Amino acid sequence: MGQRTPLAVDIETVGFDWDELHPEVQDYLMRRARDDDERSRVKDQLGLHPGTGRVVAIALWRPYEDRGGVLVEDPAATAPRWAPFPEAGAGALIYRGSERDILTEFWRYVSQHAGTLITFNGRSFDGPFLMIRSAILGVVPTRNLVPYRYSFQDHCDLAEVLSFYGARQRNSFLFWCHQFGIPSPKQAMDGAEVGEAYRQGRIDDIARYCLADARATAELYRRLEPMIAVMDGRSQGGEGGTAPGNGPSPAGPGAPGGEAPPGTAR
Repeated sequence: MGQRTPLAVDIETVGFDWDELHPEVQDYLMRRARDDDERSRVKDQLGLHPGTGRVVAIALWRPYEDRGGVLVEDPAATAPRWAPFPEAGAGALIYRGSERDILTEFWRYVSQHAGTLITFNGRSFDGPFLMIRSAILGVVPTRNLVPYRYSFQDHCDLAEVLSFYGARQRNSFLFWCHQFGIPSPKQAMDGAEVGEAYRQGRIDDIARYCLADARATAELYRRLEPMIAVMDGRSQGGEGGTAPGNGPSPAGPGAPGGEAPPGTAR
């Protein structure tokens, strides 16, 4: 196995159809809704909870090599596999399968190739969502995505970095992309539009949007890395001041952007 490298991760989720939920669950969710607006809001926010929503895309981007891939839940997929995804840019791959398929492949890849996981708000959303959906579907996680909070070695949540562990006000990902001069990934789509895009069968649009988020997260990480190293008590050294064993390395077999698409050989 090659050297593990930092990996930016972003997910997109959608809520279940209301009629899919058990009547007792519907009653439970509506218990505190006082009017039609609040009842509508409950239904609109189903995709924010792993008990009432599912993962439809997981994007992975390697900040040092500027390459990666996206796993999408595609109802039309017949045989889960990685394939080139040129419409998302050079070095991009796509993996199509069921939600269980993409979660299984995510955990396989993370266990074999990922060093520090990089997210924005991943400790409170992406990490718990991936782990709970995996538990519901009987997929075994290979890594704790919500480890010790006050270290960025295993999971570097950039929302935690930029708020100094909550000491300062939290600002949005879009805000920080603008302030750091990083192209906004929200130009073609916004997270609130993912559910409708999924219902319309626009799977590739969701994939491109999710991958753009992961790429922007990777770029923000690179800009913040010297500060992260100081906050984490790591000495500067190597490209970007990364910790030993967590720096850039060539993409190996089974890695997004490597010589062979990940998942082609198990």
